[in-house]
Amino acid sequence: MARPRVRLVVTADDFGYCSRRDEGIVEAFLAGTVTSVSLLVNGAAAESAAELARRHSIPTGLHANLSEGRPVGPARHGASTLLSPEGFFLGKMGFREAVAAGDVALPQVREELEAQLNCFRELLGRAPTHVDGHQHVHVLPGVCQVFAEALQAYGVRFTRLPLERGVGGCAWLEAPARAFACAVERDARAAVGPFSCHGLRWTDAFVGMSTCGRHMSAHRVSGALARALEGIPAGHTLTAELMAHPGYPSVPPAGGCGEGPDAFSCSWERLHELRVLTAPTLRARLAQEGVQLCALDDLDYKRPGEGVSCEATLEPFLEPSPS
Repeated sequence: MARPRVRLVVTADDFGYCSRRDEGIVEAFLAGTVTSVSLLVNGAAAESAAELARRHSIPTGLHANLSEGRPVGPARHGASTLLSPEGFFLGKMGFREAVAAGDVALPQVREELEAQLNCFRELLGRAPTHVDGHQHVHVLPGVCQVFAEALQAYGVRFTRLPLERGVGGCAWLEAPARAFACAVERDARAAVGPFSCHGLRWTDAFVGMSTCGRHMSAHRVSGALARALEGIPAGHTLTAELMAHPGYPSVPPAGGCGEGPDAFSCSWERLHELRVLTAPTLRARLAQEGVQLCALDDLDYKRPGEGVSCEATLEPFLEPSPS
């Protein structure tokens, strides 16, 4: 049975987090599998990562960070609702809890986002190809509105909608990871309105929550794409993004965003992703299934219906995942 055609962007997150991680990301890009990267401008290796991006002409976006390490905006000079008493962001879950409690001042979120956008321009000499969120903070309630406004003001058109079809039914994910993925999915659904209203665009489908770290394999990447394709007629071209986190493991104290590298960055799971992405098995399987790897800029150039709301494009993919 013929499948729909897929144009797939493979984005490596956390570029600039650690020079060893960046080495692996560049390796995957040169191998032809990674087609885009997202840069942490507050990462320990942000400057050298920007130089690598320029040297190898890597399509680079901003990985907006409100949850890990130190800020780059005005908050770094004094007290802020974004920071702990020690001057660091509140953490992956701490920031979420503070947002839910109404303890985060959204104007301070806007200031930090603008500072990171300006820092990106200083490092790369241009605007980012896209902006997404470290640990998916950009789809949180309230934050998504500020995020969309800031991107529109800076002329950034592409973002990520981390809504992976069927992720709640992926039994191989540990319960905390599955619960987090489902929470991100709920937030992403609610962010569609603000994103659309401010002219942001994203790929038709997103995968990567079910294939993160130890769970990545050619089989599971293929399966995630197949779930995204369910119900799409043959002959239709679907755009998709695969979120990836390849790299050589960090060796403390090098790396991180001001607090040193986290456990995931130091683990073998990053190396596992790198090996899956650079092995010929995945590329051969994708090619066999009619998946074309491409950069985000290519999607922007060739995507029909300029000015059509992405919400309409997304509609077929908004059924709830089983939980």
